[in-house]
Amino acid sequence: MIVATTRFGSLSVEPEDVISFRDGLIGLPSLSRSVLLADSANAIVAWLQSLTVPGCAVAVVHPRRFVPGYQVRVAPSELSPLGLHSPSDASVLVVVGQSNGNMTLNLKAPLVLNLHAGLGRQVITENAYPLRYVIVPDRPRLRRSA
Repeated sequence: MIVATTRFGSLSVEPEDVISFRDGLIGLPSLSRSVLLADSANAIVAWLQSLTVPGCAVAVVHPRRFVPGYQVRVAPSELSPLGLHSPSDASVLVVVGQSNGNMTLNLKAPLVLNLHAGLGRQVITENAYPLRYVIVPDRPRLRRSA
């Protein structure tokens, strides 16, 4: 199918690449059918592009790239709609945002995906993670000159 987007133009999307979020995302209930797109300019970022709202694309990243010990703790009932056979079948992404000029990650409400089944769900973790985890860019280290 061909999907019109404002950020990426017209896209050809295979039906097996569609991810269904039965409840949408928190604050974005219309984001119920999406596709995950790689960012050609930045391999760290992907985009969750809505198939029904052309102007709605959400930047997402793998949280362990920034928080190595990141874990999602939720009640099993939160994940049962995804049809996961084991935790290793899940892909976890977090939404990238901006606050006070800083890039942030929403570690409290990750997206859990079953890519094989084309299902996704945003959950609220029981962990004490923040809604706005500031990504601190690596600053160049200055060396003393002799």
